[in-house]
Amino acid sequence: MKLDDIDKRILRALQRNGRMANNDLASEVGLSPSPCLRRVKLLEEAGVIDRYVAVLNPASIDKGLTFFTRIWLKTQDEDTVQHFATEVAKLPQVMECYLMLGDCDALVRVVAADVNDYRRFQSEHLSRINGVQNVKTDVPSWTIKYTSELPI
Repeated sequence: MKLDDIDKRILRALQRNGRMANNDLASEVGLSPSPCLRRVKLLEEAGVIDRYVAVLNPASIDKGLTFFTRIWLKTQDEDTVQHFATEVAKLPQVMECYLMLGDCDALVRVVAADVNDYRRFQSEHLSRINGVQNVKTDVPSWTIKYTSELPI
């Protein structure tokens, strides 16, 4: 789908506030409500808007620490990689998981209440996935930027 300037304004506004009323959105992007709603529906149908979510404050639900975990697999054959992907996708503590090109095989972002909570998660879940050879964890000391808004 080719996005025009109005589509981009709609997407920027909805990334900032997905609960914005259509009338407010239309006013912000310079459309009347009916054409604005049509454009939003087209963006949804085209898959440009994937879904609407509430962004929670991790500390308020006792998941205030983030851990970046680098994982090396025993082998990189399709079965091992697929098994790892299937198992890690089941873990609610895993916020993001990427198969990597480079030093490690996977990079995982995990949230936990504290270091002990993470240690338990690593030993009881991550390290027990068949095919995992090594796990190394980095702990950020300061979150400078945290966003889900894509640049448009």
